[in-house]
Amino acid sequence: MNNIKNFFWWCAGVHKETLNKFPEEHNKYISIGATIFFTGLFAALAGGYALYFVFSGSDFAVFYALIFGAIWGLAIFNLDRYIVLSIDKSKGTFKQILQALPRILLAVLIGFVISRPLELKIFDKEIREHLRIDYLKQQQANIDTLQKTFENKYAAEFTQLNGLKTQADSLEATLKADRQKLNHEIFGTKTEETSGVLGYGPYAKMKEANLNKQEVYLDTLRARIQTKESLLSQRKVKEGIMDEKILTDKSLDSAINVAGFADRNAALSNLHKKPDGSIEKSTEYAVIFITLLFVFFECLPVFVKLMSHKDAYDVAISNQNIVHNFESASNVDVEKNALNHLVPHRTDVAIQRRMDRLSQEYESQK
Repeated sequence: MNNIKNFFWWCAGVHKETLNKFPEEHNKYISIGATIFFTGLFAALAGGYALYFVFSGSDFAVFYALIFGAIWGLAIFNLDRYIVLSIDKSKGTFKQILQALPRILLAVLIGFVISRPLELKIFDKEIREHLRIDYLKQQQANIDTLQKTFENKYAAEFTQLNGLKTQADSLEATLKADRQKLNHEIFGTKTEETSGVLGYGPYAKMKEANLNKQEVYLDTLRARIQTKESLLSQRKVKEGIMDEKILTDKSLDSAINVAGFADRNAALSNLHKKPDGSIEKSTEYAVIFITLLFVFFECLPVFVKLMSHKDAYDVAISNQNIVHNFESASNVDVEKNALNHLVPHRTDVAIQRRMDRLSQEYESQK
C-alpha cells in the first residue's frame, strides 16, 4: 500500500518530503494522482484502439496499437500532470479559474479526441449494421451508374431494341384479336366484321393466310429482338458490367471487418439517422452522453484541483517558493556586490595587460 501511495503521489506531482509533514492531506493527493493516472490509462486504451483500426489486417496491428497507445497515454498523463501542477492555489478563486481556463479548453479537446475510439467500440454492433446498409446502397448505386452509362453509350441500339419490342407487342396484340375474329367467322358468329355464315369459307381462308404471314413476321421480329439482346449482353460481359453484383452476406462481412477508421467514424456520426431520414433521438442522446462523460473525465483532474481548498501543503509549498525566490534574488545581489568589490583589482589587471601588450609592440618595432 505504501508503494501505491507513493506512486499516486508521484502522479499528482507532490513534493514527498513536504507532504509527509501533513498526514491529513495524504488521501486528497492520492485521489488527485489516481484521477490523473486513470485519465492517462483511458487515453492509452482509446489511442491504441484507434490505431488498431488504422492497421487492421496487418500482422503488426496489435504491436503498433500497443506502442502508440502507450505513447499517447503517457503524453496525456504528462500533460494532465502539468496542468494540475501549474494551478497556483495561493491565488484567489477567480484568478485560479482564469489560470485554469486554457487548460480546461485543452482538456475538453482531448476529451473529444479520446472518447471517439471508445465510442466506436461501444456501438460496434450498430456501426456494423449501418455499414452493411451503406455498402449495399453504394454497390447498388455503382451498378445503376454503370448500367446508365452503358445505356447512354449504346443509346441507338437500345432505341432500336425498344422499337422492335413495341412493334412485336403491338403485332402480337393484333394477331390475338384477328385470331378471335377468325374463330367467329369459322363458327358463324355474327359481328360487324364477320359474315355470320358457319364454315371454313373463302373469307376465313383469306384471314387465316394473312394471320400466318403476320405470325411469320412476328417470329422474325422476335429473332431480331433476341439477336439484339444477345449482342448487348455480350457487350456488357466484355465491358465488365455483368461482374458487378450485389454483395453477398459473406462479402459484406469481409468488407465490414476491414472497414477503416474513417468509415466507422462516419457511420457513428450518422448512426442516429434512420433510412427514411428521420432522427432516432435515443441513439443521438446516447452518443452525446458518452462523449460528455469522457470530456468530464478528462477535465476531472483540473476540477479536483480547483475544488480543493488551500491546505497546509499548498501553504508550505508557497512558502518554500517564496524562500527559494528570495534566495535566488539574494544570490544575484551577492554576486553583484562581489563584482563591485573586484572592480579596482580587475582594473589593475586590465592596465597591466594593456601595458604588456604595448611593450611587446614596441620591442617588435625595434
